[in-house]
Amino acid sequence: MDIVEYLKVKKRAIDMALEKIIPKETDFPQSLHKAMRYTLFPGGKRIRPILAMAAYEVVGGRGNGILPYACGLELIHTYSLIHDDLPALDNDDYRRGKPTSHRVFGEALAILAGDALLTEAFRLMSKEGLRGEMDSRAAMEAIDEISMSAGFTGMIAGQVVDIESEGKKVELPTLEFIHTHKTGSLILVSIRTGGRLGGAGDIEMEALTRYGKAVGLAFQITDDILDVEGSRASIGRAPGVDMAREKNTYPALLGLEESKRRCNELIGQAVAALELFGNKGAPLREIALYIGERTS
Repeated sequence: MDIVEYLKVKKRAIDMALEKIIPKETDFPQSLHKAMRYTLFPGGKRIRPILAMAAYEVVGGRGNGILPYACGLELIHTYSLIHDDLPALDNDDYRRGKPTSHRVFGEALAILAGDALLTEAFRLMSKEGLRGEMDSRAAMEAIDEISMSAGFTGMIAGQVVDIESEGKKVELPTLEFIHTHKTGSLILVSIRTGGRLGGAGDIEMEALTRYGKAVGLAFQITDDILDVEGSRASIGRAPGVDMAREKNTYPALLGLEESKRRCNELIGQAVAALELFGNKGAPLREIALYIGERTS
């Protein structure tokens, strides 16, 4: 399959749905809506919502019922980027090749725009769950798991340990905790949400979970590698930022070549986890390979 075209088609569907959800820049208060839309559009590759949609379809899900949940996951991801860039956290000046939200709108509005996106994510998903187009129990279970993955047992926990570990040498288990929670948890729950809402059975969910854990960690290791080898044009900001801040990364702890080897090993594990699905697993398989080979 043509994975590049597949990603473009899915991204287009997600972007169209998000356009309907988020208020226009001309709606009052304009400053808030401009700030919300600034980081959300044109956005990145939409990997998390696309993974949710792909997993949904792989297990037999049909129709657009997954789309509101996929959009909710992207809103959560975008809020996390806005807050992650703030001076109190990473203090980044650029995101995706343009000034970060707080540099354009100020810290207060950036914080509130992130808050608004996060809140809208759960309003959107719960609204769809109440409509009954999906199995209501599966919908509520998905929202519960997303909450845990985005909250103090998932992404937030990883962020805290990441901040507290700056400038310190940590052991591999701590680094893996940071990566699997700060980045991997939302990727994993995106896949599990698609599977759950698509009607996956226990064996299918177990396979999707193994896949999600592997690609989630591989995604962040690739980010670590790109901070060393990438260019401003490819990653949308100056490379070498992690090293300058003395952040704990795989290249810093294990070296570049070992990091690449581990990433390739994880991609292999992800692909192997999909054997259960046969040819139906092609989209997820190609996304895993794409994650392992990405240069931006």
